[in-house]
Order: sequence, then C-alpha cells, then structure tokens
Amino acid sequence: MVNGTPSALSDDGNGRSFLNADNGEGAAKIAVTLNVLLADMFTLYFKTKNFHWHMTGPHFRDYHLLLDEQAEQIFAATDAIAERVRKVGGSTLRSVQHVARLARLAGNDADFVAPGLMLAELRSDNERLACFMRDAHFVCGGFDDVASMGLLENWIDEAERRVWFLFECGRKG
Repeated sequence: MVNGTPSALSDDGNGRSFLNADNGEGAAKIAVTLNVLLADMFTLYFKTKNFHWHMTGPHFRDYHLLLDEQAEQIFAATDAIAERVRKVGGSTLRSVQHVARLARLAGNDADFVAPGLMLAELRSDNERLACFMRDAHFVCGGFDDVASMGLLENWIDEAERRVWFLFECGRKG
C-alpha cells in the first residue's frame, strides 16, 4: 500500500509479483498476451533488419537508413516487454524456437524481394502489430494493468508512425 492506495503489484512471499486485481488469472493472461506480442516484435525486428541488409535500387540509402532506424525502435521495445512480463510474475521467451511457436507475423527468407514489396510487407506487418497491441491493451485494461497499458500506447504510436513512413516511401510520385 502506498499513501493509502493498494499497490498495483504485490509479493507472494516467493519474490514473484502479481497484479492484485485477479492475481493468478490476470497476471497469467497478461504474461501470455505480452509474450505473444514479444514474439511478434522479434519477428518484425528480424524481418526489418533482413530487408535493411538486402535493400537495393535507386533509393537504397534512404530505405536502408529508414529500416535500420525502424529496426532499432522495434528492438528497443523488446526488453521493456520482457521485463513487464517478469514484473507481473510471468516467465518470458527462452529461445528462437519459442519465438517461432508464438509469433503471428511471418518472416521472409526469399532470395530477392523488390524494394517496393519490402516496404509494403513491412507496412502491413506494422499495421497488424498495432492491432495486436490494441488487443493487448484491452487485455491489460481488463485487469487494471495501467503500466502495461501506458507502454502499449507508446508502442502503438511508434508502430503507426512506422506505417506512415513506409506508406509515404512506397507512394508512386
């Protein structure tokens, strides 16, 4: 309790923290939701770096730098997501295989992808990611996990910005 207000997190005596709203069920649902989102983030990070590494064409420099910036932004969120899972008492991803089992987004290992198709695919994936984040926000809100909700709101805004940039870069002028 802080200043007469119940703490959002409580300790079960074993060093694990759980949301007080519904302890076990709420924390478990939030952890699962955030772990699946984390798997999607790692998948999108790797795809973005893949396209960054394999970019070609007359806009190479601009697209190469854009995708590197976007990959860094996506990667930066992964640690906060994993730490949030741990804060609510969950266990987080442990391997690439675990990521592959949970991810809803798909990688792209084609030998060649045209730059315009790269941008379109990443735009679509970021749009889907923003939808997944909104779904996660709803789950967290159901258990009054305002800390996760706040983080998700920022990440939704970042995903929407990536969509916007990818859309503008992919426009035919």
